[in-house]
Amino acid sequence: MSNMTRYDPFSMEPVSDLFQGLFRPLRGMTLAGEPDLASMKIDVTESDDAYKVNAELPGVAKEDIDVEVKGGTVSINAKIERNNEQKDGERVIRRERYSGSISRSFSLSAEIDEANATATYQDGVLSLTLPKKAPVGQKKLTIS
Repeated sequence: MSNMTRYDPFSMEPVSDLFQGLFRPLRGMTLAGEPDLASMKIDVTESDDAYKVNAELPGVAKEDIDVEVKGGTVSINAKIERNNEQKDGERVIRRERYSGSISRSFSLSAEIDEANATATYQDGVLSLTLPKKAPVGQKKLTIS
């Protein structure tokens, strides 16, 4: 089988590839060249009775993480604070560690049983276990 494609002289693909490659090193960075705080990476898995969420929050203290669950919506908020104190005779050559806040909200297809939801934080990973609410049974109406 051949992988031949027809040449299109008006295709913008080569130009697009050029610009994608040009800006690739800047992805995930803010205009100031710092890591983008808004890119909290999460994994969500679903079983018959619960959702499991793992969120990467490296360098965040457990006390600075806030998780809210309402219905089928999950919100994760975190604060990262760094001490920018300088000692006499020292100067900063490069500062890559950041401070600020990050938040992420997403909706799930089933409502969550908030009373039985649990959260743990270990090695920079927040793990949530979110049990699904039992579905409300259907009511059959009698026709009179």
